[in-house]
Amino acid sequence: MTTVQTERGTHPGDPARPPARAWQRVLTAPVRQAGAVTAALRAAPRRPLLAAAALSLLSLLVYAVVRHFVHTSMVDMMVYRAEGAAVADGHDLYALRVTRWNLPATYPPFAAMLFVPTTWFGVPFLRLAVTAGNLLLLATLAHLSFKLVGWPRRDLRPIGVLLVTGLGVWLEPVFTTLRYGQINLALACLILWDLTRPDAVRSKGVAIGLAAGIKLTPGLFAVYLLITGRVRAAFVAGATFVGTFLIGALVLPDATRGFWTKYMFDSSRVGSTVIVDNQSLRGLVARYLQIENPGAVATVLGALVAVAGLSVAVWTHRSARWSPRADAWSVCTALVTAVLVSPISWTHHWVWCVPVLVLLAAEAAHERSRPTTVRHLRWRAIFGLTLAGFLSFAMWAVPHKGDLDLHLSILKQFPAGVYPLMGLCFLAVAALRVRSRRLAGGAPLVRVPAPRADSDGFGRPGSPDSQKAPAAR
Repeated sequence: MTTVQTERGTHPGDPARPPARAWQRVLTAPVRQAGAVTAALRAAPRRPLLAAAALSLLSLLVYAVVRHFVHTSMVDMMVYRAEGAAVADGHDLYALRVTRWNLPATYPPFAAMLFVPTTWFGVPFLRLAVTAGNLLLLATLAHLSFKLVGWPRRDLRPIGVLLVTGLGVWLEPVFTTLRYGQINLALACLILWDLTRPDAVRSKGVAIGLAAGIKLTPGLFAVYLLITGRVRAAFVAGATFVGTFLIGALVLPDATRGFWTKYMFDSSRVGSTVIVDNQSLRGLVARYLQIENPGAVATVLGALVAVAGLSVAVWTHRSARWSPRADAWSVCTALVTAVLVSPISWTHHWVWCVPVLVLLAAEAAHERSRPTTVRHLRWRAIFGLTLAGFLSFAMWAVPHKGDLDLHLSILKQFPAGVYPLMGLCFLAVAALRVRSRRLAGGAPLVRVPAPRADSDGFGRPGSPDSQKAPAAR
């Protein structure tokens, strides 16, 4: 049997056998995925796999004990459930106020429609189901991160997934996501899954469009696809987003009209800009200036960082000929830029720390494999500092009750804004890395070649001299 026949599911004596239809592939996807997971576990080295499983289980047990003693409100899960109930019962979606904090609905009507199934279960069951689901999503995000980076080798990746799932709960963004019952990990998996798919796949961009339909900020990644030459994928993402809008308009016309003409522009519904919970550039500026609304200063700074971050992402994407892991650096640069320039980026929005840490760990591992005479400590130091930052819970150690966020001293500003500061450093490191790789490869810094993708976004072959960089140098 030839490779083509194997992929199409045909046999040598049965050339007329048609390929599986789309609905058949959808129905069999869970079975195929379970088989792939089983095969990966069997291929992994037995002793390291068992050790990783034991360590992860121990970590999760300790997390369960800590979770029991800290206040785990899962307040965002309660808001999602209330939104689903408003849709199911025909109530005014954007008039609801739930929990003792009187929290409103802030997502588009399409997202509220997706929350309807949460009304079918009681709150105690939902707490368990959402927590278990988020742990599975954390494992999925780890898998996608390893796929993006191309590290470690395939037989070791199940070990990495287990370690990230078990130990990753102590990363502050992940811990807070689990504590509030947030959907950040689901959105991150949608976006990263789309970004790791081959450019030639015609449906690339659908998941990003869905994520943008649930929460508007993922729309930045459609822009990223466009400016990196994946034009078709960008338009697919845009069309999918428009589809979510039309679905919302057909099912919930009043809520759609209210959201897109009024509530989307009401920042007070989302929360205060100045509080330490907000780890965006705008929040950082507000705390430094000690004002509730930083106005034009933060807007201009955010625009500059957006342009700079996306420029570095494009520059990195087009430097793959001289730079290993260029795609991973390009994607992570875009991810970090997105949370930096968003007006509100709560600490749990920084779940992008998972692929960033995997990327830095890959650089550190490559650095460690080099001969001692040319070995440096820079990537291991950068990885260690970044890991410490996301494990620190530093912003919560700063006194911030009441209006104290408006009166932080200079010494307290650093822990209060640790994520945006680390994000800016990451963008600088990414730019310096591209520059050094291009100089080492004898490439010009200003003139950049065409993207290294095998197609130009419309399925046409790329340039004949395009080639993919080796995994390591």
